[in-house]
Parts: sequence; C-alpha cells; structure tokens
Amino acid sequence: MLLTVPRVLKPDEIALARSWLEGVHFVDGKASAGSAARRVKRNQEAERGAGGLERLDDMVMGSLARHPAYRGGALPLHAATPLYIRYRAGMDYGDHLDDPIMGAGGVLYRSDVAVTLFLSAPEEYDGGELVIHSASGEQTVKLPAGDAVLYPAGTIHRVSPVTRGERLVAVTWVQSVVRDAARRELLYGLNLAREKLLANAPDAEETAQVNAAYSNLIRMWSDL
Repeated sequence: MLLTVPRVLKPDEIALARSWLEGVHFVDGKASAGSAARRVKRNQEAERGAGGLERLDDMVMGSLARHPAYRGGALPLHAATPLYIRYRAGMDYGDHLDDPIMGAGGVLYRSDVAVTLFLSAPEEYDGGELVIHSASGEQTVKLPAGDAVLYPAGTIHRVSPVTRGERLVAVTWVQSVVRDAARRELLYGLNLAREKLLANAPDAEETAQVNAAYSNLIRMWSDL
C-alpha cells in the first residue's frame, strides 16, 4: 500500500526545519547505504551529531506519531531516527531495495515501512520524483512540502535525477506491529470504516462487531 499522509508539518514548521538544516554539514549519502544500494546512490545526508538535529528529529517524529493516517497505515512499533537527505542538480538514487534489518549499537529493527517526508515544495526543483515499483506498474510521487508518503520498504524504488533546484526530504523506516504489507492494508481500510462507525453510530451493533473484528485481527497478526 502506498499511502499519502497530508500536512504532517505546518508551513511554519517546514520553515523552521529548513532553517535548522541550513547550518548543517552534509556528507556523501553512500555512507549509510548497503553494499548493493551504494552503487546507485548519489545524494547527500545531514551529518549526524550536527547541532540542532535532535530537536528536528523530535519535531518530525512527533508530528508523524500524532498523525492518524501514519498511525493507522504504519501501525508503528519502532521507528528509525530520520535521515535528512539533499539532492542537487545531477543527483539521483537508482533502483534499490532498503536493507531489511537496520540499526546500530545492538539496537536492531526490521524495516517494514519506508517513510519520505517532503521538505521542499515541488516547484522548487525539477525531476526528483520518488518512483515505486508495484504489481500495477510504477507509481510516481512528488508531494507538497510537509506531506509524507508511506510504502512497503521491501519494494524496489528510486529517486529520479534532479535537473534543477534542490530536493530536501526526511526519510525514516518503521518496524510495524504487523509485518505483512497486505494485512496492514486490510487493517487500514477496516480501521477507516471502524472510525466512521464509532463517530456516527457508536452504540450500533455493527459498530461493536467491526471494532471487535479490527481489534482481534491486530491481536492475531501482531508480532508482539
């Protein structure tokens, strides 16, 4: 499931994020890539340890965690510290898969869901589309600043070459309570129906039935 999460960051938060990143040193993005992805990765990443990144992490991850579409679509258990990635003219990231296991220092997690949060407006750069392979063909994503996209981390994807301007994004990965992407998609749709029923007919018998079905499927399919 490819899921757009609108308005994760408000305009003032986007401006604040970009101002914090202006003073950060960016390094070659190959340093964080696996051996296969390193061959096709041509971008830059904000150097960890730079001043201000921790408060930016808190703002980005806090805003995601409060967004109902993110919670319902990702069903997050663990989330990685974001990477802040910059593409300038001539940079791209060829077809690749994300590493299945990520983490460091003995803290490991499974990458079930990939999240890209756009920090640059689409009119600020040409190219730079996120292209995700799917059973129905390639899906192209280029969202307004402040919006995010969620998609299964096990899908092949790429970032098209940037030909003008600068593409700035935050990227993170999630280990979901529910490992299987198809099951997460079913649960997301069921939860949308459940929330409407709870809002419009909280005392109806069908509301209780749908709520029980959702809760028990989470119980049945979770890895906890």
